[in-house]
Formats: sequence, structure tokens, C-alpha cells
Amino acid sequence: MFLGVNVDHVATVRQARGTAYPDPVEAACLAAAAGAHGITVHLREDRRHIQDADVWAMRTGQPLPLNLEMGNSPEIVEIALNVLPDEVCLVPEKRQELTTEGGLDVVAQYEALENSCCRFRDAGIEVSLFIDPDPVQIEAAISLRVPLIELHTGTFCERQGQERQACLRELVRAAEQAHAAGIQVNAGHGLNLENLRDLFPVPHLHTLNIGHSLIARALMVGMTAATKEMLDLMSEY
Repeated sequence: MFLGVNVDHVATVRQARGTAYPDPVEAACLAAAAGAHGITVHLREDRRHIQDADVWAMRTGQPLPLNLEMGNSPEIVEIALNVLPDEVCLVPEKRQELTTEGGLDVVAQYEALENSCCRFRDAGIEVSLFIDPDPVQIEAAISLRVPLIELHTGTFCERQGQERQACLRELVRAAEQAHAAGIQVNAGHGLNLENLRDLFPVPHLHTLNIGHSLIARALMVGMTAATKEMLDLMSEY
């Protein structure tokens, strides 16, 4: 299992004061040195944390593959096609939300997504879709011929007891469905050191993209230690 570190909230701290620090690229380099396998940033339309310049700096200023999370908006699509990250992960986005609240509705947005996926594919960028563990949405992703999906684990992380077990069963079925179709299965949202082991029964997980909890932990122990803690736990998978 591989770890993609989302450094958005390093930029959140910076933007709170409008300073030049802390630098998300420096955080990415520290994560890389600690053994992380990729870096994720989300360029939101409202630019609440990561800025355009950060995306460009991430492309050349840190050594790991870059995953650009983004809404399927024309402006952000054009930026991605200019920056050429290794991967884009298309996510739903609402300006009023604190964080991404659920998976992308691939069925309802199929035509628009198909156009963007074709453009990214032609540019040599791998496309991932951030989706709920819903068999209908996964079938739509299969139809779009994307090489990757990222399963939304937020609901799973929020639930406890039998409700969490029900979410786990949905994630297991979704991972098996996508894997059987030849799609790489990633996962993310809400994962932390306390709930991650509960996800281990899900098969075929390739990469976990983890941000908020890891950056919060880094405030206490440092970026290097926080990354290593997560990797140590993931090694039990």
C-alpha cells in the first residue's frame, strides 16, 4: 500500500496570515524524505488554500509524482493541461463546503467528464475519479475507461459500530468490482491513525491519499515523524 500525502492544509495555515510560510513544497519534500510515495494538492476554484503558483512549484520543486485534485471546471482543466501533473483526481466541489462531502456523480456528469478524461488522456495524464462505493458509479467509471478510482472513505470514517461495518462491506464490494475491471483502487478522506486499521479488510487498495489528519499530527511531531507513523501503520495492511 502506497501513501500519497495531501499538503493542502500547510497552505491553509499560510493563507490564514497571508505570509510566505509555511511552504507546501517544503512539506512535500519532507514527506518524500520520510518515505511517502506521492504528493496531492487540491486547487479549488475559490483558492482557499493551494494557489496556482503552488501547483507549478510542486511540479518541479519536489521529487514525488504529483496528483492534482480538482473540480471539472474549464478554468482548472486548462491549468492542469498546462502544468501536466502525473495524475488528476476529479472531485465534486461546492464553494460553501468545509471539505469534499461525497463522491463525484459520474452518471449525472458523464458527458462533461468524458470530454475532460479524453483531453487528459491525450495529454498523457492519468485520470482518477473520486467516487462513493456505489456499483452504479463504478460502472460509469469503467465505461469512461479511467485507469484509477479513489474510493470516498469519509462516510466510513464518520460511522461507528454496525454502521461502520455496513460501510466497510460497501467498500469491499466496490474494490472488488473495480479491480475485476482492471482499475487501480485508491482510497481517501477522513483517514487517520485511529481508524485506518478498520479499513484493512478492503482488498486491492493501492494508494491512500491522506491530508488533514497527517498535517494535524505534523503540527505536534513534525512532518517527517507524522509521515513515518502513517507509513508504519500502513505496512500492516
